[in-house]
Amino acid sequence: MKTKSLGFIGGGRITKIILQAFENNGITFERVVVADTNQEVLNSLKLKFPKIIVTSDNLKEVVQNEIVFIALHPPVVMDTLAKIKDFVNKESVFVSLAPKLTIEKMSAALGGLSNIARMNPSASAIVNKGVNPITFSNEMQVDIKNQLQELMRPLGSTPVVEEPKIEAYAMITAMGHTYYFFQLQKLKELAVSYGMDEMEAKTAITEMLWGTTETLFKSGLSYSEVIDLVPVKPLGEVEETIKAYYDQYLNGLFNKIKP
Repeated sequence: MKTKSLGFIGGGRITKIILQAFENNGITFERVVVADTNQEVLNSLKLKFPKIIVTSDNLKEVVQNEIVFIALHPPVVMDTLAKIKDFVNKESVFVSLAPKLTIEKMSAALGGLSNIARMNPSASAIVNKGVNPITFSNEMQVDIKNQLQELMRPLGSTPVVEEPKIEAYAMITAMGHTYYFFQLQKLKELAVSYGMDEMEAKTAITEMLWGTTETLFKSGLSYSEVIDLVPVKPLGEVEETIKAYYDQYLNGLFNKIKP
């Protein structure tokens, strides 16, 4: 069954990423409605995707669509669910994109609605290469689960996971890009300063990263054997400091977003 209509409560970054992933693959819908209290956000999104319908206050129009994405930060999700509870379409499927709030809690807030899923998209879905774990309510029918998985296919990989793992994926795949963006940008700048042109640098770094993960995870070598493959380690003196930062900042945030 082809999905004909989408609703988004929240028109920020993740909504833009999902819509761009669909557009990249030429996927269109009869109706896409986006609600956001920030008119500037809506104007920007409408400029990028002219065919969507935008509203700053008509949540009822959003929740009547087949698939409804809750694209909000955790602190405002429950208040929003209280606002839409009385006019949700029981046949609609709600997909929360937020960490921390469980399906059970959201279902209770929506009067026992059973068609609820949680997904944690990553930024690279904007180029159809995201890791976007999804989990479903126990009551959701198999055909609806299959429909959702098919819908999300353009975003990249969409592994079905147990709900308690959603926050772990949030830390590793959704936020994981930010651990590397600045480092990769710096490597590109250094490569150019060393004499590569920009395209050479981008290609070399991309291929190096692919080879790095393949070597570490698929070579069959132990970690000590892998790191011994490269005798010169320019950042060796600060590795322990960097790893300590990972422990400090990631563990602290993970404890905050856990249900």
